[in-house]
Amino acid sequence: MRARAFASSALLAFLLVVAPRKAWAAIERFAVVVGNNSGEAAETQLRYAESDAAKLHETLKDLGGFEPANVILLRGESPSTFERTLIALNDRIRSAVGAGADVLLFVYYSGHADAQSLHMGRATLELPILERLVRGSAATFRILVLDACRSGALTRVKGGRPVTPFSLAVDDHLPGQGLAFLTASSANEDAQESDELRGSFFTHHFVSGLLGAADQDGDGKIALEEAYRYAYDATVRGTSRTFAGTQHPTFSFELRGQGKVVLTELGARAASRAFLRFPAGRPYLVFAGGANGAVMGEVGAIDRARRLSLKPGRYFVRGRAPDALLEGEIEARAGEDREVADAELGRSTYARMVRKGGEDAGAAHGPLAGYAFRTAIGNASTPCHGAFAAYALHRPGFTVSGRLGACRAGFDNAFVAANVDQLDAEVRVARVWDLPFVTFDVGVATGASLFHQRIRGALPVPSRTTLGGQLSAGVGAYLGLGAGFSVAALADAQSYAFEQARVGGGGRLVAEPAFRQSVGLAKEW
Repeated sequence: MRARAFASSALLAFLLVVAPRKAWAAIERFAVVVGNNSGEAAETQLRYAESDAAKLHETLKDLGGFEPANVILLRGESPSTFERTLIALNDRIRSAVGAGADVLLFVYYSGHADAQSLHMGRATLELPILERLVRGSAATFRILVLDACRSGALTRVKGGRPVTPFSLAVDDHLPGQGLAFLTASSANEDAQESDELRGSFFTHHFVSGLLGAADQDGDGKIALEEAYRYAYDATVRGTSRTFAGTQHPTFSFELRGQGKVVLTELGARAASRAFLRFPAGRPYLVFAGGANGAVMGEVGAIDRARRLSLKPGRYFVRGRAPDALLEGEIEARAGEDREVADAELGRSTYARMVRKGGEDAGAAHGPLAGYAFRTAIGNASTPCHGAFAAYALHRPGFTVSGRLGACRAGFDNAFVAANVDQLDAEVRVARVWDLPFVTFDVGVATGASLFHQRIRGALPVPSRTTLGGQLSAGVGAYLGLGAGFSVAALADAQSYAFEQARVGGGGRLVAEPAFRQSVGLAKEW
């Protein structure tokens, strides 16, 4: 009896291990993936609906077990084409089911919509028709994913006007074994696009999850529930910072007795794929080819899964450290599983990215302080040595800063000696150029100076305070040290205008040229 019980337990364990793999191979998979950037005349032209559909199509074909002939991509097509394609696919599905196969049907749409219909160009596909075509399919599993709603500015909102939310109900009488509806947003919310991600928030995170970021249990298989949960959490986090507000994806699952439905397997075609692994604790974006390429995937700062499956090729990787961007190109080779190390990536402070026109922040700011000296002008015979402090606002391509300074000069002759204390306040505007390691600027400044002259001699001479004006033009260089710090050196040609006392009383207005050199330490946030 013990031997029989042991054999039964061993067989059960074997079936539990083997059955999921067998089910993966036995399921025949069909998909229609649709993207349309155009809507009705009053609706904003979308940028990324069609490219989102193309990325999902490639992922399903490469990692999802979908044969190329069974996964159909429609971009910019009409509603009638969508409907005819789905009807034809359902005919093929009936034949496959009649032959004894288990079948998965996956339908995806990205574009404009309202409560009644999908808006594909100037024509529409009624939502109840799409629902019936999916619900009535003979497929064992049916999945419908809708990434559609309204539109805005930098993070645009898909569509044009508030409407009644989608109404997709799941009844208790299913022709097959399972049905799942996923939507990118909940009732009365907007499904948003992002220029930084170059796609919609939901689809970007859904695809990233299918590429490996959703593999929370580390088994190399991304189930529908895992992909949805990952896309939900990442979409909520990402949209919580947008002008349109937080977007909450929704779902309805009816999967009777089937266990989990696997959408992608990371080990599929492993010899012809490349794996990139990323350090924990910070988010990474992966772009195809270069920094201006399509965003292929993302790993979030708190994601447990840190590995993405990609096609072999060259990628641009961008990671976000607390004080800087880590950026660089990575070569991903077929069959390779490699970790992307920080040492492989260049480091740029966020302020430098702002000046370069990057999308990571609208502005950066921070203080600069150090030592300065100015050559002698007519109220003294020695250079003026002192200190300064400034605060700068950095925008793409230029910087505006305010500066306060103090220095002391003097003169000494056979009759008298004097100290001249100078206080400066100025505003500087500079054009900035960022090179790989050094930032240069050229700027002009204007401000006011207060001179206080204390004279010492055999005869009592009263102190004198004079207000003057100044104009400056000069250059600056900044060498980054990391952690937002940099060493700065500035050189300015200056012109001072002030009243100079005359012997015997009175004064005259004079203009004096000068040269000023400043060195200091800057910090930028």
